[in-house]
Amino acid sequence: MNSTAPTLTPTTRALAWCLHVLVVVLLALAAGRAVVDHHPQAGLITATAAACAVIYAAGPVLPRVRRSRRAAALWLAAVGACWLVLLTRSADGVWVAFPLYFLQLHLLSRRAGLAAVAATAVTAITGFAAHQGAFSPAMAIGPAIGAAVAVAVVWGYQALYRESEQRRRLIEELTATRADLANAQHAAGVLAERERLAREIHDTLAQGLSSIQLLLRAAERALPHAPENAARYVDQARQAAVDDLAEARRFVAALTPPALEGTTLAGALERLCATTSIRHRITARFHLTGEPLPLTTAHEVALLRVAQSALANTVRHAEAATAEVTLSYLGDHVAVDIVDDGGGFRPDRLPAPDPEAGGFGLTAMRARVHALGGTLTVESAPGHGTALAAQLPLTPSAHDEPEARA
Repeated sequence: MNSTAPTLTPTTRALAWCLHVLVVVLLALAAGRAVVDHHPQAGLITATAAACAVIYAAGPVLPRVRRSRRAAALWLAAVGACWLVLLTRSADGVWVAFPLYFLQLHLLSRRAGLAAVAATAVTAITGFAAHQGAFSPAMAIGPAIGAAVAVAVVWGYQALYRESEQRRRLIEELTATRADLANAQHAAGVLAERERLAREIHDTLAQGLSSIQLLLRAAERALPHAPENAARYVDQARQAAVDDLAEARRFVAALTPPALEGTTLAGALERLCATTSIRHRITARFHLTGEPLPLTTAHEVALLRVAQSALANTVRHAEAATAEVTLSYLGDHVAVDIVDDGGGFRPDRLPAPDPEAGGFGLTAMRARVHALGGTLTVESAPGHGTALAAQLPLTPSAHDEPEARA
């Protein structure tokens, strides 16, 4: 209610006004009956009831009473003292004890409030018995029942309020947790999508642009002495640009890679070897072992991208004469092996990836394969060529499904 300190259990405005009205009505009843019954001390009773009403009305409007539990207790003591004076003058003052129960239980601590209610009930019973000139058990029933009802109502309300507050805090925590989880999932999704886009761009557009660059350099070298060869290189570069443009458009539209349209993975790898052999000074041969089995789109795309990236690295860095690409169906696994006879390198001494110099190929391949639960191994040594093997399980696990949908 409005007259309580902020640390007290809040109540609705309707309950506060009901209590205010009840106090005023009971005080008015005591004063009115004294006047109607021509009580000898009617004037004193009326003045005492009015003073009690004024003191009571001061509580809700005084800021200190609203902010301080101690000030509220002092205000309650003043109201109780005024009520005690009224009770000594009129038996009708006993009815004011009922709203006082609620005030005491609400304003004071649980132990102090219970003691104050008991004292008020005893005082009300004693005062009423004094006015009647005798005591009987029936006189104690009303104040005692009123005190018990007040205790049950106030304590029950406080318990319900605490439970409601606890539930509200739990709901707020749950809402905050759900928001944090949603933000974390969104951030994870954004990061995963960025990694996927980086791999796709590296394995398609970047490798295609690198191939075009090599073809144009070859055309530049052949131009003065062999114009026909230069024209052939330029035509191949143009065709590579057309293929990369189609790849970019399908990539933006999130469709199947053009190399896999209308064909199998084996057919796409065979065409990749043929195209590489035509465009560059290397002989790339394709081999198929085992009985072909249907693969998910994610598996086909991953193995094709690994082969594309590996052959692009061979053309750019290995100075190899031949490259062997083998697609193997090994029971519950499928693998792609790329072996070349180039200069080789030391896998443990690879330079760090650099935006200018590149070096993202093996990292992208490994991330793509690991995302589908597979393994990527690289064996190489200076002067002894390079062997790269990507192996994927034929049955994707549960954590692979998001990647497959992507």
